[in-house]
This record gives sequence, structure tokens and C-alpha cells, in this order.
Amino acid sequence: MALCVPPAAWHRTDRYANDRIEADHGRLQARLGPMRGLKQDRSARVVIAGQAFAQNVGRGHYELAVEAPVHLRLAVAFDELAVAV
Repeated sequence: MALCVPPAAWHRTDRYANDRIEADHGRLQARLGPMRGLKQDRSARVVIAGQAFAQNVGRGHYELAVEAPVHLRLAVAFDELAVAV
């Protein structure tokens, strides 16, 4: 039975070794924090309606991409909609 030895790796054990990396994206995280989530009811309604529409297209409830295979139906439907708009 042979032992599997992992390749040698250099492990940095300094206490604050990753502070530079954390500080690099700290400002970005501070800006994005308040922007997460849906802040208004209207935004939530739009997102939910879009998700319901995509789900219904995939299930074949509309006359969009009915000839396409089920796994491609949504993509074909959006292509058809893009041409119509």
C-alpha cells in the first residue's frame, strides 16, 4: 500500500497575512452592501413577474417557441421576442 503524499506547499502563517487582500475589496463591499436586496415593492413585483413569465414560457403556456425542444424553449422564445420588439 503506497502512501499518497501531497506536493509541497508554502503555507504563510503570519497573523495578518491576508489583510492586504481584505482591504483591497473593502471599499467595494461597503458600496455594495446597501444595494443588496429589493428595496421597493415595485422592484419585487417586476422580478417576480419576470420569473413567472420565464417559467410559463418554459412550460409552454404561450405560443412562443412551441416547436423548440423543452430544454431550449426559453432561449428560443427570447430570440423570438427580441425580433418582435
